[in-house]
Amino acid sequence: MVLQVNPIQKEPIVTWEALPADFILPDDPVENIQQPAIAAALTDALGTAARIQPQMLIGSNFGLVATVNKKIVVKAPDWFYVPQVQPVGTNVVRRSYTPNLEGAAVAVVMEFLSDTEGGELSVRSTPPYGKLYYYEKILQVPTYVTYDPYEPSLEIRCLQNGQYTLQQADANGRFWIPELELFLGIWQGERLCQTMNWLRWWDTEGNLLLWSSEQAQQERQRAEQERQRAEQEHQRAEQESQRAKQERQRADILAAKLRELGVDPDA
Repeated sequence: MVLQVNPIQKEPIVTWEALPADFILPDDPVENIQQPAIAAALTDALGTAARIQPQMLIGSNFGLVATVNKKIVVKAPDWFYVPQVQPVGTNVVRRSYTPNLEGAAVAVVMEFLSDTEGGELSVRSTPPYGKLYYYEKILQVPTYVTYDPYEPSLEIRCLQNGQYTLQQADANGRFWIPELELFLGIWQGERLCQTMNWLRWWDTEGNLLLWSSEQAQQERQRAEQERQRAEQEHQRAEQESQRAKQERQRADILAAKLRELGVDPDA
């Protein structure tokens, strides 16, 4: 009889080392046209609400780097947020981001599920590492968002005691994202001629964070309302002027008739 012993899974040794200048980053194409549109809309709304600061790093399909067991590992999530990073030189283009070396840890990561298996929920703990495993065990991202626009279905996992725990939506079907102090939820509508299920932000008061196009439309509507009010005020002023003129004319006619009768209207 041969006793089989399952190998003990060793904890990965993670270090944060500068990416070599000649390292070739993965350049995989996005899997469908919705993914970059959803990511861009999320960032656009934060910018419109003045919630993006110079020290932050927000990106899409951008490499997050760690060295695991002396081997460089890169994952490029569909959207991510880092609260504070070190600035780069004026003429330097940031090619990737290594947490704890170039700035703070990654706070939020989002992956948008495609119609093919992309490993967004994979816990594979050996190379190539599954995305869920990478964000949970290696980068230790506090909030991991997975979104399936085809269902649509939104899941939020928060890191608790080293493991991701699924969060429950509130009564509005939205999830609190503590790192951004905003709610995240699904909204169906049109943006840039694309009608689909979008991910959107709401503040603590339940107000939807507008896209720049929506804010511009709102500003146009306000400007048009102001123009109409100004036009109405102008018309009212014109009417008052006409009434005053008519009153003066009637007074002049009456004064002339009184003079014809030998009555001084000014006496």
